[in-house]
Amino acid sequence: MKNLFSDIKTDAISGLVVFLVALPLCLGIAVASGASPFSGIITGVIGGIVVGYLSNSNVSVSGPAAGLIAIVLVAITDLGFEAFILAVVLAGVFQLLLGFAKAGSFSNYIPFGVIEGMLTGIGIIIIKKELPHAIGYDNEYEGDFFNYSLTDNADGGGFFNELIHSLNFAHTGIIIVTLISIAIIVAFNKVSILKKIRAIPAALVVVIMGMIVNELFHVFVPNFSIEGKHLVVLPVTGSVNEFIGQFTLPDFTAISDPRVWICAATIAAVASIETLLCIEAGDKLDPYKRYTSTNKELKAQGVGNILAGMLGGLPMTSVIVRTTANITAGAKTKLSAIIHGFLLLLTVILIPTLLNKIPMACLAAILIMIGFKLASPEVFKRMWRSGKFQFIPFIVTVGGVVGLDLLKGVGLGLVVSIFFILYRNMKVAYFFKKEQHKTNEDIHIHLAQEVSFLNKAAIKQTLAHLPKNSHVIIDASNSIYIDYDIIELIKNFTNHTSKNKNITVELRGFKSSYKIQNSVDNNNVS
Repeated sequence: MKNLFSDIKTDAISGLVVFLVALPLCLGIAVASGASPFSGIITGVIGGIVVGYLSNSNVSVSGPAAGLIAIVLVAITDLGFEAFILAVVLAGVFQLLLGFAKAGSFSNYIPFGVIEGMLTGIGIIIIKKELPHAIGYDNEYEGDFFNYSLTDNADGGGFFNELIHSLNFAHTGIIIVTLISIAIIVAFNKVSILKKIRAIPAALVVVIMGMIVNELFHVFVPNFSIEGKHLVVLPVTGSVNEFIGQFTLPDFTAISDPRVWICAATIAAVASIETLLCIEAGDKLDPYKRYTSTNKELKAQGVGNILAGMLGGLPMTSVIVRTTANITAGAKTKLSAIIHGFLLLLTVILIPTLLNKIPMACLAAILIMIGFKLASPEVFKRMWRSGKFQFIPFIVTVGGVVGLDLLKGVGLGLVVSIFFILYRNMKVAYFFKKEQHKTNEDIHIHLAQEVSFLNKAAIKQTLAHLPKNSHVIIDASNSIYIDYDIIELIKNFTNHTSKNKNITVELRGFKSSYKIQNSVDNNNVS
């Protein structure tokens, strides 16, 4: 508990930023799923406070998931809401069982190129879905990321036609607020003086600025005023009983309905896979390169979904948009996610009217900049320099995530990656001397002739269980090929994780092109 509050100032700021991003997403995903807006808030609060506390991820943030919108919408229509939230409870139970069965190790087999492609694809999707909001076309609910396609949509128009069509609804006041918001975020990232002001997050400045500018529009330029659906819309209750009345209990009499069990199994499977993907991506983005127990995460998600279902909330997952916003804002511990959950709870109780003055354009600008960071041209250049065995799975994943959906895109990337691994003739990855180690005795890890991303789980587990204050020799003298994932894993362990356990790492036989620093002499090993 003491470590939880060790960086409270930084985490409080990050929690505020995530709250501002999560609020419209909770509302938008709920409405797009055919549920009440309050159902999304329930899930956001539980995902922040309960799952945030139980999880051992330092950066992941959980809440209602856009990837489940289609499943939820059909289930509510077929089963009714009370029977549907019973399925959410059962899905949570299934996730608990998956956690105890150690199914979380699945995420260790997702290669670097696929994870990077998933993040880039999500960045493109965020930009795609937020551009209409940024110019004033708010016919789509904020947070509805289910329609991924850049070429076709339900109306047959496609994204580019839709974007051109949205220009017919362009709102001058909204465009002005969007441009000012983007300028503020860029300034906080580029201007040296503003970069040093850590106590004031750019997102908070953007939101306050948006409300002030809109009030000025009301007074001086009424035609530019931002009203109605272009603002955040939170449910406002007039009494305690009215607030409590928004909660819904499951219909336990539907327990014998096989459709409820099928729905529960579907939610558990999809939510678990999306959570594991997000956890792996979050660990990759974490500047401190910490490892998350995926099995513990599944248990935390299970508890969260049980509680959400019991109170009338939507199913949840770890969500990459919130997680990325959390990391970008500088979160250091999971206290940030917990604070964001408390802020969601307090604001819907105390100040919903004030929050309903926030222009959606401000939140669209924040998300667009997050999307650009995930899908910047530099990412494509870096993956191109990594070689064809990384770039091809990366670009296939990007195309699949954007053109199809998250899970199908990742599946395509995995198929391509596995093909390349089989092509390179995978062999036993490493040999770890397991004799009894005494204090100050060297630990030798010998990598084999070829090491692929499929060996990532075993190597990660070995590195994670090395004793404190030890001297480790990782020998690649016999290795002809070492997959990029393994290089990244060893590099992160050498430069970051080992220092937390006071482990000195000596690297032998690594090619200079791998650019791994030896913690013994801090020189590149060749």
